[in-house]
Amino acid sequence: MIGPNPIEGIGFHAVGAASASTCYLPFHKTKKWSWVAYWLIQSLFAWILAPLVIAIITVPDFFEVIKQSSNSILWLTFLLGGMYGFGGMSFGFATRYIGYSLTYAISIGLSAVLGTVLPLIIKGTLISYFQQSGGGIILFGMVIALVGVGLCGMAGFKKEKEISADNQGKFSMKKGFMLATVAGILSGVFNIALEIGQPVADLAAKKGAGIYEDNAKLIIATAGCFVVNAIWFTCLGIKQKNLVELTPKSNIPKSTLFKNFLWAAFGGILWCMQFFFYGLGHVKMGRFQFASWVIHMSMLIFFSFLVGLAMKEWRNVSKKTYATLIIALIVLGTSFFILSYGSMQ
Repeated sequence: MIGPNPIEGIGFHAVGAASASTCYLPFHKTKKWSWVAYWLIQSLFAWILAPLVIAIITVPDFFEVIKQSSNSILWLTFLLGGMYGFGGMSFGFATRYIGYSLTYAISIGLSAVLGTVLPLIIKGTLISYFQQSGGGIILFGMVIALVGVGLCGMAGFKKEKEISADNQGKFSMKKGFMLATVAGILSGVFNIALEIGQPVADLAAKKGAGIYEDNAKLIIATAGCFVVNAIWFTCLGIKQKNLVELTPKSNIPKSTLFKNFLWAAFGGILWCMQFFFYGLGHVKMGRFQFASWVIHMSMLIFFSFLVGLAMKEWRNVSKKTYATLIIALIVLGTSFFILSYGSMQ
């Protein structure tokens, strides 16, 4: 449909959230690859190749849009995207320590709150926003969200005490919670990068990009993500001497190496798709655009919990611990409904 349509917008957010909640799963399909090798290729597709191709295809005169955009806007969007690059790294490592459901619940719960508050602080409208209609409801929703994050942490520490000794080396709630927290904070920063880059999207809209206008600014922010990750993981790969895994000189069969590249590329494309559909949903939300971030984040937690169940991450815990997780997710879900409702007042 042409023009704003919140129901259609929510549908786009759902597709994007489903993509985001599954983008790390392809790693489990790779063979004889380290996390470093996988992450470098996934990052290349997630933050450079996929968003660049999408921008070129969907934004008329894309390079002219970039040329006409303010250098200060471009650089600030790029640098803030780079800050999120550290968050992306933290998120990836967190899933290895505490699994998908906990990582998403903690980091995305924090992101939903910070991604809503930080742009208001930057614009200097924080106090006035909470004083307007629905502001008190949003503030209450944020407090509930933080309670939900705390309960998720509690469930994780309970799980750590209950899992068998054989799995102790794989599961570390302390490390995972710290990494997920960093990821959540910096994920909120990525939303700021997108807010700062809005003039680029506005220019793309004038060029006829329509509902695809956000693709013009996305590549600027994700390029910052890639640069940070490329430098970090290249240095790490040199130190650990596993960059050879990406070349024919490795002992990996060529067919396996080719499949590894395909799986990593697929994971990167899935990551990119979350913000491709986020952009579509954001535009379609019309006057409810401010609710986009929290709606998207709530759906992310829901789908990531389904992924966690499919991965059987909670099969060895007691009913009490599992109940704590369910309560935490219900609290988080409730907070997002409250935030969304408050944003629409």
